[in-house]
This record gives sequence, structure tokens and C-alpha cells, in this order.
Amino acid sequence: MKRKRERRRAPDGEPKAPSRRARARRRRRPARAGRQPLAARDVVAAFEVSPVAAALLDGDRVARANEAFARALGLEAEACAGRAIAELVPPEGLAGVDARVDVRGLGARGGSGRRSVLVLSLHAEDVDTAQSRALLDLSRDLAQARAEEEIASAVARALEVLFPGRAFCIRLLDAKTLALTTLYARGMLKPIARDEVLLRRAAVRRDGLSEAALEAGGVGVVERDEPVFEGCERALAVPVAVGGNLFGVVNLEYHPGAPGAPAADEPLLRQVANQAALGVRNLRSIEELVFLKTYLEELIENANALIVVTNRDREVLVFNRAVSRLTGFGREEALGVDLLTLLPEDERERARRVLQQSIEGEAVTNFETRLALRGGGEAQVAVNTAPIAGHTGEVEGVIAIGQDLTALRAMEERAEHYQRLAAFGRLAAGIVHEINNPLVAIITYSDNLLTRSRAGGDAAETEKLRRIREAGERIQRFSRDLIAYARPSTDKPEKIDVGALLDQAARMCEPALREARGQVRLDLAPAPRILGVRSSLLQVFVNLVTNAAQALKAEGGNVTLGLAARGDRVVARVTDDGAGMKEEVKSRVFEPFFTTKDGGRGAGLGLSIVQGIVTRHGGTIQVESAPGAGTTFTVTLPVHGPAAHA
Repeated sequence: MKRKRERRRAPDGEPKAPSRRARARRRRRPARAGRQPLAARDVVAAFEVSPVAAALLDGDRVARANEAFARALGLEAEACAGRAIAELVPPEGLAGVDARVDVRGLGARGGSGRRSVLVLSLHAEDVDTAQSRALLDLSRDLAQARAEEEIASAVARALEVLFPGRAFCIRLLDAKTLALTTLYARGMLKPIARDEVLLRRAAVRRDGLSEAALEAGGVGVVERDEPVFEGCERALAVPVAVGGNLFGVVNLEYHPGAPGAPAADEPLLRQVANQAALGVRNLRSIEELVFLKTYLEELIENANALIVVTNRDREVLVFNRAVSRLTGFGREEALGVDLLTLLPEDERERARRVLQQSIEGEAVTNFETRLALRGGGEAQVAVNTAPIAGHTGEVEGVIAIGQDLTALRAMEERAEHYQRLAAFGRLAAGIVHEINNPLVAIITYSDNLLTRSRAGGDAAETEKLRRIREAGERIQRFSRDLIAYARPSTDKPEKIDVGALLDQAARMCEPALREARGQVRLDLAPAPRILGVRSSLLQVFVNLVTNAAQALKAEGGNVTLGLAARGDRVVARVTDDGAGMKEEVKSRVFEPFFTTKDGGRGAGLGLSIVQGIVTRHGGTIQVESAPGAGTTFTVTLPVHGPAAHA
């Protein structure tokens, strides 16, 4: 039996509020007259402009997609219709995009085949997060890049995430010459892409680049971007530029049906290009600094000057090869030690004051001091010092650039010595000239007396007069040779008898030979006259004969002067049977200032000068010697002078 439903009333007699179930039933009732149902076109219009990325599915394919959905996928809305949802949104997610996708069923409609209509919601805010993460990763990778190839790879990884489905090309250029240095591409490039770089005029002006400079460097400026990939119809080229300098170009292009559009992609692509430009500029700045540092290190290391750098505590930071060669201390030994320890003790306080003066900011010039040598002894040097300021302006160290004065001081002493010799030579020449006048009288009167004595005088007295005349003539010949030797050379070549020149040199060296108990032997074969400067060649042979006399043993010996003809040359030899030379001495006999004589007897310049004179005459000089076997100097001179053998 059915119970009659009574309308519930409130205690005061008023009807109660409808229950939840009643309200639900009312919502399911048909609309009463006067209310208009929501039109389908209004629903579609609201769907298309909805900010929520969504698509209507018919089975497994997209029936309609709104603009937000298509933009999230990088497509046009029309390009989504009719495509499989698994193709647009694979089960593993969007390629390169960390996005969350929700598929919710909102209703079903019966009928044959049971088509179902679903709404797919793509949370686009996750796409923005992926873009931010990709740009952040790019910044980190660019900061860590140590080569252009690493920069190009980092940019390529970012482009793959940010612009899926597009073809791209990264070309890095030399900022000065605009020549291609690095190329990275995904897709089939046209051959012209390697030889020609084009940029849109609007992009060039936006980045503050000079059109004239670009065109001078081979970069074309055009009105619209041209594709560089095979099969692409749309193109976008963005400069990799900063500070008015072009470091490269990034091209983004689209095959038919590919997602994205140049106008929509350009802002994000410019962000990538700007980051890449900073990365390339920083990398090249580092490369330039490394090159400059290496160049300066090589310059300092191989400089002829003595260069030392210390910090504020006088610890050696730079010790170049010239200092190491002079002192004998290796670079590794000197680095880190107190510079004062490399100086003699009595010089350290003076040097300390000079270094402190430079640390306080004042340069010091021409400071002369001494350096200790590894094997003992000291080297005299002249040094200029200057403070080295750091990036804060504070003095962080001192650089000292010096010159070895040892050889210079030796040359000065030798020059003074030879000046004294020159003065003495002029004095001797004057004395000889004064002696020559009475000597002529002695020879003349002795010759007259000798003539009378031979006519009927005492034989003993005649012999005395003969010896007086011979002694006078000998003194006269010596004085004439000495004056000729001391007379300044006119440097005018003339025909010279080398045999006579050797005989004259032997006569001039008689005092040295007599002191050494040496005998002169002449072995002079006939030889043609040569073209040369008489006084200079006489100096050569006087020096060689003198050296030969000094090389004889204490008990004396022989000096042999030889001469022979050899084709169009004349060969002269000066041989002694003295102690000979060791190999290390023989190899250095022609070095300036090298001498084996003790007590300041030799300046070490004689044989060096001899070699120079022979060379100027177009000849050669050689030495043969061995311990205990004597020494032979061989001088070879051309008959027709140096011009014939130039």
C-alpha cells in the first residue's frame, strides 16, 4: 500500500527548504518556457578562446584543438585537426618538454560504433618551466665551455629542447674578419650555407651592427631571411652579437608541416642568441688573455736583458734565461727564494733599500750591484726597477730589468789599456825618429872608416868597424819597420809580396824570439803578389809570430814561416814546436777576450782581430794543434783581393 507523501513543513507551518535530492531532480527537469538553451556555437566559441590548452577527441584523433593547445605544441590550430593524439602527445610525453598531460572523459554518446568524446587538458605552465630550465642549463654550459665546439653543442642542446621539430644551424664567426670558425647544423644544409652568411636588415639594426662593416666582411644584408636548409620554406636568422660585434648567426627553419612560426619563435631565439654571444665573447677574451700571457712569458724568458720579478716579500716569481745563464742558477732553484740571497752579503742591504723603494711606488734607475755566481765569483750588473700594481692599484711586486756590466767593464779596461799602448806607440815612434838622425851619422861615418881601414889598416880594427856598421843598419831597419807598423793605415789595397812581409814580421819580432830562445826558419817558396792592405797584413803576421814565440817551451824552440802558391791563392803558415793546445782551448782561440796568458799579459783580442783582417781580405785562417805537437796557423789569401771571391 502506497503511503501518501506529505509535504514537510516547518514547525511554524511554513514549508521546509528543498532537500539536496530534490534540488538535483529539478536540475534534470526540462527548461521551462521562457528560458533559452545554450547554443552549440557559443560553447565552441568559448572553447576556442579558453586559456586552458584543450582538445576534443573523436576516438583516437583530434576533432578540434583550441589556440592554447596548438601554441603549447608549437603548431597551428588547423594542423592539429585529424591527427592522432598519440602522434601529438606520445605516451612518454612531449619531446623535450617536461609537461603534465591529463585526459578526462566528460561524456559519451551512444550509437553505432559508440563514438566517445573526450577533453584533453595540457598544463602549459609546465612548458614554460621547461623553457626556463633549458635557458638555465644553457647559461651553465656556456660558462663552463672551453672551446667554440662546446659552445655550439650547448646552444644545439637548448634549441632541440626549445624548438622541437625545427631545423637549425649555428655558425660562429671571427669578430674581426667575419670568417666562419665553427659550424653546427641539424638538417641538410645547402652548399651556400658554408660560403655565404645573410642577415635581415631589421635584425642588423636592432643589434646595432654596422651594415657597411658586415658587407665588407662578406656578410650580406637582405630584406627577408633566406632558407639555408634543403626543403625548408620559412626561415628565421638571428645575429649572435654583443657590443656591436658579430660573433655568429643562428638559423631556425621549418619544413612543410613542421611546428612553430618565425614570428612566434623569434623572441625566444633571440634570448638563446644573446646568451651564446656572451659565451663566445667571454671565451675569446679568455683565449686572448692566455695568448697574451704566453707571449709575454716567452718574451721575458728569451729576452737578452736580465729580468727578475718578485712579490712584496722579495720572493722570486720570474727568473729569466739570461739571469740563469749569467749566474748559473736554474730557474727552478731561484723561484720562491728571497732575491737578496742571490747577492753577495755586502750588497744585500743596498739592494733591500732599492726594492723597498720600488714597493713603496718609486722606480729606481741605473742601480749598479753584483750578483753571486754558482761557481764562485761575482757579476756586475746595472738594474732598473719598477713597481707592479695589481687590479686594486696596490703594489704587489717589483720588476727588475738589468744589464750585465762584466763584459762592458772588461772592454772599458781593455780600451784604456790599448789607449795607453797607442800613446806609448806614438811616443816610441817619436823616439825612433829622433834616434834615426844620429843613427844615420853613425852608419855613414862607420862606413867611411871601414873603407879606409880596408885600404891598409889593422884587421882587428876593420872587423870592429864592420860590426858597428851592421849594428847601425840593423837598428835602422828595425826603426823603419816599427814606424811603418805604427803608421795609420790608408786602407788602400796594393800589390804585396807576402814573402817579404813574413821576413819583415820576423825581424820585428826578434826581441820576442830572443826572449823565448827561439830560432826563425824561413821556408818561402815563390808565390805571386796579392792585392791587400800592407799594414793590416803585417799586423796579422807580427801577431802570429809573437804568439808562436810565446808558445815555445822554456828551453826554446823553432818558429817556421812558410809560403806556397795554390792556384789563385797564396798560403802562409806560422808553425811552432811548442806545447800545443787542448781541444777546448783550440775551439775558442778566435773568441774576443779569450786568453790563456797569466798576469794580464794578453787581452784576448789579438787572434780575434787577426781573423777579422783575414776575412776582410777574402781569406781564411785555420789552426791545427794538439798537446805536445805544437801549433800551426794557416792563412789563405786570394791573389786578386776579396772582390774576386765575394
